[in-house]
Amino acid sequence: MKKLFDELSYDVSKRTTKKYSTSFSLGILALKPSIRSAIYAIYGYVRLADEIVDSFHDYDKEKLLSRLKTETYNAIEEGIALNPILQAFQQTVHDYSIDTKLIDAFLHSMEMDLQKIDYDSGLYNEYIYGSAEVVGLMCLQVFTEGNKEKFEELKPYAMKLGSAFQKINFLRDLKDDYQILGRTYFPGINMSVFDNSVKFKIENEIEAEFKEALVGIKKLPGSSMFGVYLAYRYYFSLFEKIRKISSQRIMNDRVRIANSQKLLVAFKSYIRYKVAYL
Repeated sequence: MKKLFDELSYDVSKRTTKKYSTSFSLGILALKPSIRSAIYAIYGYVRLADEIVDSFHDYDKEKLLSRLKTETYNAIEEGIALNPILQAFQQTVHDYSIDTKLIDAFLHSMEMDLQKIDYDSGLYNEYIYGSAEVVGLMCLQVFTEGNKEKFEELKPYAMKLGSAFQKINFLRDLKDDYQILGRTYFPGINMSVFDNSVKFKIENEIEAEFKEALVGIKKLPGSSMFGVYLAYRYYFSLFEKIRKISSQRIMNDRVRIANSQKLLVAFKSYIRYKVAYL
């Protein structure tokens, strides 16, 4: 009967992914079927933690996150969790030997979101590592399926891709982060004078990381290459849209890509992928 519970758990993670992210859902569909469930499980777990720190304003976020942290380690140690998202995640951790140090770093960054922090470059990099780069590394452990040599080769590229994604999220969510949550991630920047020159500097960082990440994407196993490339193209499309918008608009609007445009990106990405990689 546990098989039924495991199937339910992965299905809950899959539904969570689809509910929160069309882009990642489509990217996961482009992966080899045998590894999709594991990536859904990772996304479902990080989304659960992210919701605690970003959305549950009427509750004791610190208490909820602490509880999630305890339940996470208990689930990994015991090999079982009654929470379906935790069950799918702990199973994935065991199936793919995901390093618990990556989970430690992720939860630490979530804890940072509960504090009022004046980010310097060191804290900024620490936060990005834990909130985004380690998620890329968790996924990479699934993609490389136990091949440690391949994992180490691709590790720097996965970190660059995670960092680029996170910095785009920072720009996209600037309004809510600053005006609602009171967060300012970019170090040394006075948000009251956030202008196009500051925005341009951040965009240059992102562009360089995207360029480096693409080198690694081309080296991924065939089971995951197109799925990761598709996610890359979705985020790059969002990035291109952000680049065309003024700093003032970024401070007042959340930039989005319409689902119809995402489908067009998927079609163009498939053509590029077939021409460039096969």
